[in-house]
Amino acid sequence: MVAAAAVAQYMSAPGQSYSVAAFKEPMRAGLGVSETDYSLAYATATIVSACLLPFVGRLIDRFGARIMLPLIGGCLGSACFLMSRVESLPELYLGFMLVRSIGQGALSLVSIWLVGEWFAKRRGMATAIAGLGGGISVMTIPLINNWFIVNYGWQTGWVALSAMVSLSLVIPGWFIIRDRPEEMGLHPDGVDPKSNPQTDGPVILSSDESWTVGEVVRDLTFWKLLAVPVTSGLVGTGLVFHQVKLMGMHGLSPQMALGLMSVQAAFATLMTFPAGWATDRMESRKLLAMAMLSLAVAIIVMIWMPSLGFVIPYALLLGFHGSVLRSTAQVVWINFYGRAHQGAVRGAAWSAMILGSAIGPIPLAYSVDRYGTYTPALLAFLALPLAAAATIWTVR
Repeated sequence: MVAAAAVAQYMSAPGQSYSVAAFKEPMRAGLGVSETDYSLAYATATIVSACLLPFVGRLIDRFGARIMLPLIGGCLGSACFLMSRVESLPELYLGFMLVRSIGQGALSLVSIWLVGEWFAKRRGMATAIAGLGGGISVMTIPLINNWFIVNYGWQTGWVALSAMVSLSLVIPGWFIIRDRPEEMGLHPDGVDPKSNPQTDGPVILSSDESWTVGEVVRDLTFWKLLAVPVTSGLVGTGLVFHQVKLMGMHGLSPQMALGLMSVQAAFATLMTFPAGWATDRMESRKLLAMAMLSLAVAIIVMIWMPSLGFVIPYALLLGFHGSVLRSTAQVVWINFYGRAHQGAVRGAAWSAMILGSAIGPIPLAYSVDRYGTYTPALLAFLALPLAAAATIWTVR
């Protein structure tokens, strides 16, 4: 199940910002649209994705991953093929709505749901291992996209993604996936909780202690926890979406800027196991606050980069931030609020995160269009992770 979740996270790439970033400039040039128009299309699609996600979460709770994962995979493959046929701005809006809603939203959600059902005490480590799929995706997909774009054009790049998604998710997902260990006479973690009760690490709610979505949204802790994914979605998406031009202003070529994503993802992958181990043993608030401070320092490095050598610390800071997001930030919802409604609860949380990511590219696009530089928007971004770190520290 962990391997299946990792593959799903890897193949969520077509709807993720790091993959779309490779298509940005060639698609913009081919379609003849401005920086702001392209960013607005992406933002609109992201808002649609956010609005649909709570509904998708309820569907996953009802039908399970065995049905939903292959179905979502087939839809994403079709959406990628549609993107290869985009010829106008309205079609770009539609294509982005599909790949964002299905890839970044539904496919990512169902993969994390599956891990949450199969693990409890080892949930942090299992989630981190599944997150390796996302880390490897960041390392490889932008380079694969760039290779297809340079050699065959951006349309072929989308066709290649369509084939990869369809072949890896639809048929294998149907034959491999099982929704819950109880269906096979097993227990989460493979251990009977009555014979081996929890003795260390964060307290994990039992199945009969699950909260409904209505109860969750009335809980102040939920809104404090939400500060981290919303900030990460807004700031992180903005930085990744404009990666090529941000680094270009410091003298990096597009190939090197995309390659820097691989450095970032490699370090996030390296930190996956320490982050998963810490998630099962430390208070979530401490790890999440550290991730927010790492993001803040990365923004400072981007603004005041004294030499090109600082692009490596920048990538490492974002890599550490990403490793915590793929472990601690994924399990807090089910750890705090239980298994029974985890799809709906996580869907509500991710909806807010995706709304943040919808906004992220726009301030940077407006800043460069209006002032000729990204610095004003980056200075505004700096305050957000600092505020989120202070907020999350108060969580109990």
